[in-house]
Amino acid sequence: MERPLNFPQEHSGQNKVMKVLHSNAILRIASILLFFIIWQLSSRIVDIDLLPGPSEVFKKILEESSNYDLFFHTAITLKRVFLSFFIAMIIGTFFGIYMGRNKKANIFFDDWLVLGLNIPALVIIILCYVWFGLNETAAILAVSLNKIPMVAVIMREGARSIEKDFLEVGKFYRIPKKRLFLKIILPQLYPYLLSSARSGLSLIWKIVLVVELLGRSNGVGFKLYGFFQFFDISGILAYTFTFVLLIIFVEFIVVRPFERRISIWK
Repeated sequence: MERPLNFPQEHSGQNKVMKVLHSNAILRIASILLFFIIWQLSSRIVDIDLLPGPSEVFKKILEESSNYDLFFHTAITLKRVFLSFFIAMIIGTFFGIYMGRNKKANIFFDDWLVLGLNIPALVIIILCYVWFGLNETAAILAVSLNKIPMVAVIMREGARSIEKDFLEVGKFYRIPKKRLFLKIILPQLYPYLLSSARSGLSLIWKIVLVVELLGRSNGVGFKLYGFFQFFDISGILAYTFTFVLLIIFVEFIVVRPFERRISIWK
């Protein structure tokens, strides 16, 4: 008798979820459509050479895709973005957790973090190119150094917020250190990892473009500099929108599923 009574409640709950998802999808589509409408109207009001419309930018994307320039330079930039991202996340996470769990280490490295957070990105890029030359190593190093302090700060706060009661229970039952870290400490750091990854990805790809503009002979930043010299606004927007769409794709394929896993753990 209980099964028929509970089934309608479960069914109504699923309907509510579907309605929410449906309404969210409509809002997102409406927002995108409004953006393109405003863009199209603005391009008609302003000089079309200064602000090309969506159709002109789309034609430029097809033109750059036909000779494979768009794919080649975008792939080069993506490689630099993800390589710098993983280096910064690994080093920043290690130092952040270490400083958060060790007071002496925190006092020792705290001024280093403050220094790293306040040095302008452009200064680090120029110094890396001057010290190590106009090469790929200097480019990756410059981008990574700009992001490591921010990751370390976020992860330090995460390490400080770890529940001591959970650690005490783990120690009481003599759980091995590796299992203690993977099952008790790491899950509590997931929100901080997600925060540092999101902010890191959005920051790193912008710094990579500056690095490419200043000292590389390929990549999206290099192409943007060429379009700038010829005042080709449609080319600038074509490469910009292509790369932004790829970053959004990564957000929905990688970051959002990871966020759902965190909510399940909670």
